[in-house]
Amino acid sequence: MYDHIKVTSEAGIATVTLDRPEKLNAFAGHMRRDLAEALEGAASDREVRVVVITGAGRGFCAGADVKFMHELMERDDVEEFRRLLGAGRRVLTAIRQMAKPVVASINGPAYGAGFNLALACDLRIASESASFSQSFVKVGLHPDWGGTYFLPRVVPTNIACEMFFLGEAFDSQRALHFGIVNRVVPEAQLAAATRQLAERLRDAPHASIAAAKRAVYMSESESLERMLQYETEAQIQCFQSREARERVRSFLERREPRAAVK
Repeated sequence: MYDHIKVTSEAGIATVTLDRPEKLNAFAGHMRRDLAEALEGAASDREVRVVVITGAGRGFCAGADVKFMHELMERDDVEEFRRLLGAGRRVLTAIRQMAKPVVASINGPAYGAGFNLALACDLRIASESASFSQSFVKVGLHPDWGGTYFLPRVVPTNIACEMFFLGEAFDSQRALHFGIVNRVVPEAQLAAATRQLAERLRDAPHASIAAAKRAVYMSESESLERMLQYETEAQIQCFQSREARERVRSFLERREPRAAVK
């Protein structure tokens, strides 16, 4: 359906793959728009309960294709550049507004917009060969794709400044140390570990996960009073759900909850 975005869906898990491996999946052309459409489609698909974002080949995403960016600069095409930024914003909005958990499976370099795409996801799992860089300063550009919002909420301010100001690459162990990723696994085990994590999320109670995701991101701007009010509303909704009732019964009966209870 798309030139450089591949979407597969199996057993409630949608995998969205950036598929431009010869360029480390750097964004060019309509990739940003296509990624947004793919994520919006997954969000609206009732059969999908979890979304995984990853990259083809040996890279997650190297950010913007610098050659493509140079062509825009040569034409002084500010309007097209503005449209690209809007498409990136659309991607981030799709990730944060969908009620489903989104997992970044980071298989290699995540630079610039690729780094910030990963930061937008709810959970991040990386291979030992993954690397990270806020590389915008290397080409004289400003961080985008929400980097100035996401990164200072994950790492201390001075570390965020260092990453933005110097653009130095660092490995997955440093990313784990700063809480940028949830876990690091050997490269050969990344696909299996990602699948295992996605299956756990798929099989978790949907209403509970959706409400908790919303709460986490609401709390970044709402007061304690508002969050307590939201918790009460969300808890009552979960209390009345079939999923919660089945899980309470299964807990008391010391058995696994029945599958596909919605």
